[in-house]
Amino acid sequence: MRKELTDEWKRTGVQEGLEYASLTDIITREWSGFTTKQYKNYKGLRKENLRDNMTNLEIALNILAEASAAELSKQRDPKGFRGQKQVAKDGGSVAKAARKQLENQLGHSAISPSKASDYLLPEGTEDVGK
Repeated sequence: MRKELTDEWKRTGVQEGLEYASLTDIITREWSGFTTKQYKNYKGLRKENLRDNMTNLEIALNILAEASAAELSKQRDPKGFRGQKQVAKDGGSVAKAARKQLENQLGHSAISPSKASDYLLPEGTEDVGK
């Protein structure tokens, strides 16, 4: 999904690097309530990739936000970074609505401080119990 979104950004004239990062930040902030940096801090990440440390629910919401932004961009055909800013916010808001509805059903936040290292076995323990 990420590649489809970045291909769409490229098609509409968004510059790789800072502009991609800024749009990603808008999408993430809209659906999660955190900037990318705040989200990484919440999970206790330093240099690790945020996406690699999301729970299944967080990944699903992030994919919904990015897929929504990509489809809205195809429909609206904005030009450049300035045009894509509102599309990013609107795509993120779709996932925000889904997150809020899910959280109402669950009775707790869909956003978790858990990270991949909380679930991975330490090196060398893979064969224990075999």
